[in-house]
Amino acid sequence: DHRAQHVGQRRLEPRSVRAHAALARAEPPGPEYGFSIVPLNKGGWWLIARLLHDDGVDPVVPAHIYPGTRPGHGHACGLGLCRRHLPDHHAGLHRPMLMGSWAEAVPFGIFPHLDWTAAFSIRYGNLFYNPFHCLSIVFLYGSTLLFAMHGATILAVGRYGGEREIEQ
Repeated sequence: DHRAQHVGQRRLEPRSVRAHAALARAEPPGPEYGFSIVPLNKGGWWLIARLLHDDGVDPVVPAHIYPGTRPGHGHACGLGLCRRHLPDHHAGLHRPMLMGSWAEAVPFGIFPHLDWTAAFSIRYGNLFYNPFHCLSIVFLYGSTLLFAMHGATILAVGRYGGEREIEQ
């Protein structure tokens, strides 16, 4: 029986993995550690995840900017990617360095990130009732949606010559 091989082990079913993916978390080290190397269970996993994240994301930006220097191509994709990475670098790398501790960084995970945002809002001004914050989020998501709809439309009418709008 194949079940005899897995005595004491629980196999992860795909539904179980999806159901628990929202609970995945990696918290930064506590303020008592500063910038030192910490044990894995005290924030070391976060340091490893941050290093791998930056190591995987940072080389992608020049790879998207430099192909745009070919004739007829713009820098929109590369600059858009840079714009996406600026808040991530600021909140996860630059801000903790300025504050003197990795504890100021954003944790990885859905619920820890929401908790960090709420704590940041309470500590530095209530972002939830700030009309400028509200408008910036609305326009950020709105412009992203419009840009996606525009790109999808151009791709959809490409077979009819819809990409010629650049030449007009």
